[in-house]
Amino acid sequence: MIIRFRTEPPSLYIALTLRHMSRPVVKDVDSIPFQPVPQAEKTYIKWVFSPKDGVPNFSMRIFRVEAGGHIPEHSHPWEHEILVLKGRGKIRIGDQEFEVKEGNAIYVPPDLPHEYFAYEEILFLCMIPNEGVPPELK
Repeated sequence: MIIRFRTEPPSLYIALTLRHMSRPVVKDVDSIPFQPVPQAEKTYIKWVFSPKDGVPNFSMRIFRVEAGGHIPEHSHPWEHEILVLKGRGKIRIGDQEFEVKEGNAIYVPPDLPHEYFAYEEILFLCMIPNEGVPPELK
């Protein structure tokens, strides 16, 4: 059996892509202030990209959780992808717990309860689809 893959995107895809194209954005991330995360302990967030920047699909955040900090259990209907940049901690996703450290990448599926614990200061990137962005950042 021979399976052939189409190498060119359909014209509808091209039309939708062109309609949703945005301008390039370059930011100095150090100039974006961290803000406290409500309902979390010793946890701060900076929004790097959100729909306010014209990004059409995904938003990027940086979290800083101080040693002993905790993001309590929560869930939502969107996924997110995480890259640990610094530190060590633990994440619970559903009924599984994972020790995480610098260099680990984590996928959190939609609708699974999850929470974070920092053993030492941990810094991580977290990307979410724009549907999960609060209204004030859209």
